Amino acid sequence: MIEVVASMARGPVFLAGEALECLITFTNPMSHLSTSASSEMLAWASAQIHCQVHASENRVALPAQGTKQDVQAESDTVLIPSRGERGQCVLDTPPKILFCDLRLDPGESKTYSYSEVVPTDGPPSFRGQAVKYVYKLTIGCQRVNSPIKLLRVPFRVLVLHGMPEPPFPRDEEVAPSNPFLEEEEGSRRDTRSLERALDMLMITTSRRCPYMFNITNMRGKVAKFCIFKTVYRLGEDIIGTFTFSEGDIPCLQYSVSLQSEEEVQEQYQRCPGQAVSVTGHGRHLESCLHTASSHFSLPVPLNVTPGFTTDIVMLRWRLHFEFVTAREPVEAPVVLQNQSEVTVWTGAEHVDVDTFSWDLPIKVLPTNPTLASYVSQFTGTNSINI
Repeated sequence: MIEVVASMARGPVFLAGEALECLITFTNPMSHLSTSASSEMLAWASAQIHCQVHASENRVALPAQGTKQDVQAESDTVLIPSRGERGQCVLDTPPKILFCDLRLDPGESKTYSYSEVVPTDGPPSFRGQAVKYVYKLTIGCQRVNSPIKLLRVPFRVLVLHGMPEPPFPRDEEVAPSNPFLEEEEGSRRDTRSLERALDMLMITTSRRCPYMFNITNMRGKVAKFCIFKTVYRLGEDIIGTFTFSEGDIPCLQYSVSLQSEEEVQEQYQRCPGQAVSVTGHGRHLESCLHTASSHFSLPVPLNVTPGFTTDIVMLRWRLHFEFVTAREPVEAPVVLQNQSEVTVWTGAEHVDVDTFSWDLPIKVLPTNPTLASYVSQFTGTNSINI
């Protein structure tokens, strides 16, 4: 028996275009003191990345795939990483050979390093109601005259779309030099695409500009709403303020929900004009009668998927507002200045109300993959015995 352990030391979350590195250790667990101990042989091992799409048959009409085999023939030496997986393979990288003809004596182990750039033309990891995109690193191993054994390590991919080009060149000739850094290290840092992408991500999501909205219904103005930006990273807080003192219509209650909209592209819809799937990711509810101003704070969870578009599905983000307003003025309690006794104000038993809603589109972008790794459902490690 040979034990195979694959571990992604940096964590299970990566940004598209970043190099994925995985250490793969092959161990003969038998003790050299055992009377039954013997050397173990592996013919070869290779690894590659692939992405599977799973679609709901009730919502998505994907084109039929050709005939595929889910069982590995004993004589087959070709690694097919998606063999036995649900759905269709939409992306895979070229396989990389780790070794050929490996011999392990009892108690011996050998570690190989696998490195591959996560493709930038693939979809992000996503688990929606209609479509799921799942990434895995698959390691294939084979003994002589035995079927191929597959070890799969799931991981998450974040894709950064539509980022502007850096506003200044990053060539060594114009970059400021730091005498405390070695030239080679500084040059390597300047050319890392991950750091450049994260820099631009921070710049884009740090820009603040107050956006003012007048909230009105058919009876008049309810409130003024202010939000300081509409582009957020995963893990950020969405903060907004309401000013009800500038309204003419009493507002009894409001709620704000962070929602994602999953829409199947028209050519893949199972039924023409089918509804968009809406998922809530947080809600703030507050009673605000006789309140001059109020605010809310909604965190963007680290484990959700930023907005994206593929040939099959589109994911958008929005803030969904709901208001409950009174049809008639509601008198506020009056407290006299020289009043010495405690006064209890009782609200009206019956109030005629109107309700209305409003949607504000926002953008949700990725964050540093190291931060997202802290809440990932994946461990970045898996093992198998051959």
